[in-house]
Amino acid sequence: MTPQATTTSSQPTAQSASKRAERQKVGGVIPVVPSVPQRRVDPNAPKHIIDQPWTLTNWYKHLNWLHVPLLFGLPLIALYGILTTPLNAKTAIFAFLYYFYSGLGITAGYHRLWSHRCYKASQPLQRFLEFGGAAAFEGSIRWWSRDHRAHHRYTDTDRDPYSVKKGFWYAHMGWMIIKQNPQRIGRADISDLNADPLVMHNHRSFLKIALFAAFIFPTLVCGLLWNDWRGGFFYAGVCRLVFVHHATFCVNSLAHLIGDQPFDDTNSARDHVLTALVTLGEGYHNFHHAFPNDYRNALKWYQYDPTKVFIWLCSLVGLSSQLKTFPKNEIQKGLVQQKQKQLDKWRTRLNWGVPLDQLPVMEFEEFLEQSKTRPLVLIAGVVHDMTGFDHPGGQALLRSSYGKDATAAFNGGVYDHTNGAHNLLANYRVAVVRGGMEVEVWKSGAGKQIPMKDTAGNGIVRSGQQITRTAVPVEAAAAN
Repeated sequence: MTPQATTTSSQPTAQSASKRAERQKVGGVIPVVPSVPQRRVDPNAPKHIIDQPWTLTNWYKHLNWLHVPLLFGLPLIALYGILTTPLNAKTAIFAFLYYFYSGLGITAGYHRLWSHRCYKASQPLQRFLEFGGAAAFEGSIRWWSRDHRAHHRYTDTDRDPYSVKKGFWYAHMGWMIIKQNPQRIGRADISDLNADPLVMHNHRSFLKIALFAAFIFPTLVCGLLWNDWRGGFFYAGVCRLVFVHHATFCVNSLAHLIGDQPFDDTNSARDHVLTALVTLGEGYHNFHHAFPNDYRNALKWYQYDPTKVFIWLCSLVGLSSQLKTFPKNEIQKGLVQQKQKQLDKWRTRLNWGVPLDQLPVMEFEEFLEQSKTRPLVLIAGVVHDMTGFDHPGGQALLRSSYGKDATAAFNGGVYDHTNGAHNLLANYRVAVVRGGMEVEVWKSGAGKQIPMKDTAGNGIVRSGQQITRTAVPVEAAAAN
């Protein structure tokens, strides 16, 4: 996200609605509070510039001139500074540390504290994070959080302020360069922010705070401590700021385009270590969208999420408290369901044989008659045509089963066939025998022999539960 925009913020909802939401809070999940209805559009009102075609005479009206100089001017200033200013080692170290601090102001402050209320912070910690967020020069807490809440509420829709469905560059920075129609941006409840004195002071005084934090403070530090005024401004100020901006923008763009979706695939959010590295852990975005009020973005110890570690360390010394985590059982459910979907997609690419309810029904007498001219074998009421099959135990053993019910022999009477053999046998199905083992149940579409359905509606054939695998006493097998 970025510098202050001109979109209209939502008005506070009724106090009763906020109290009702608080009463309904269950398991750490904050229900959506009904927001102010979308404003009605006057059909006779002049079209917003975004709804007008670009022309040679109005192109400049489509651009947000508050953001254009900032997003395009700062990289040019940074490039000039790099080409004309030697990099002092102390300045380089301070610039990196200040990048880390300003990044935490966004991730631990603007994002996880104020946007999602993932934990409570003491006044000293709030002030610390407010200054760091201002050093990132991405707009006031109130503006940033309003758009981010709208992003979560309307992810991937036209009301999403920076929907990746409109393309990589739009999600990355185009939404700030091109004006947006405030009546089309999704509303979000920010009554809690409007009631927060620190947030409102930050909103009213943001420009003064941000100019000092982003440019003046790093220049003073480098200048007063080791006499590198120019390096402090260009490297710790401008260059650091450009990097912080585009690192944050990657959460809106790359984190919705590349990576995995281990927890949920109902929206475009994804997990990727690359975006996590440049955004202090925010790149584990699929987890975040699935469980947005969890103070963590990464769960595993080896996943890079320094923001999580920072918040946890603050809790040890009393600076933060009430760290919210989503129930482990529910997180595991999400993982299992996503893995099941992936298995289902894999399963659909495999040949499981013709489903039993799609096979023709054959009378037993017809099976016997056709077996005189075709290599037909009956197993568990299913007729298999073994033409072209090379039996590993020898063709003589296979020929001895032609025209016979080989259910018992196949299931341990002669040899208890492997799981792979049962799966392979399904590819040779040609019919079911009327009156055979539960054939009528299969054809009627009822009974335990009908397999479970996957998420695509296809039957699931689990290991050890194939139709041909039956518990038949060994002594029932025909002698060969």
